[in-house]
Order: sequence, then C-alpha cells, then structure tokens
Amino acid sequence: MPTASLEGGCQCGAIRYRISGAPVMTALCHCRMCRRANAAPAVAWAMVEQSQLAYLTDAPATHESSPGAHRGFCPRCGTPISFTADYLPGLIDITIGSLDEPARVPPAFHYWESERLPWLQLGDALPRHREFPPMA
Repeated sequence: MPTASLEGGCQCGAIRYRISGAPVMTALCHCRMCRRANAAPAVAWAMVEQSQLAYLTDAPATHESSPGAHRGFCPRCGTPISFTADYLPGLIDITIGSLDEPARVPPAFHYWESERLPWLQLGDALPRHREFPPMA
C-alpha cells in the first residue's frame, strides 16, 4: 500500500480530500447496505485513521444509514465518499473509487462474502470473509 499522500474527491469537485500515509486496511465489501448506498454490486474501501484525512474543500454531507453508522456523500452530485461507525472509533472508510488514482490502492480482501451477489464472480485470489473480518 502507498505511504505517500493520496487525494480524491467527488465527481463535481465540490469535495476534495487528502489522505496522509498508508491506509490501515483496504477491502471490497459485498454487504447489502454498501451495495444500496453506492448503487454498485460491491464497494472498495480504504480505511484510514481520521487524523490521516483532511478535507481540502467542503466536507461531505452525512446520512445515518443505521444506528451509529454514517455515510458521507457530496450533496451536489451525490458521489459516495465515506463511512464511519461507532464500532470503529477513530477510523473512517473512504471509497477507493473516489480517489484520483484508485489503482494505487488495491483491496487486500473481501468481506460480507455471504451477501455477495451470485452473478458477481471475481477471479482474484484475495482472502474472503463470510461477514466482517476479525479485528485485532
């Protein structure tokens, strides 16, 4: 994973951010909530410490998608940007697709494989977790 800074933002440019240092983890999520919130068959996330993230312009608007979980998005164009949850204090997930150079941040594993759409078959050799991965 990269150690230099990463930048990204929404489709319309109203939200821009910078991540300093390497993500804590990267993954591809197959859960129903992420699929629905992003209108995609799976969502790639880069988890970082909140102190690593700086918004260079406006911060995302947020929606509480379930108790204690908030999804950030651009209120102008709707681009999904982030996810925070009470059960992950001090951490924030950033959508890898919103990065300027998403190819620099490949997912390291899949989670919520139990909810993966049956027609989505990915041929990578990444580890797969039935639900949320074990956390150290």
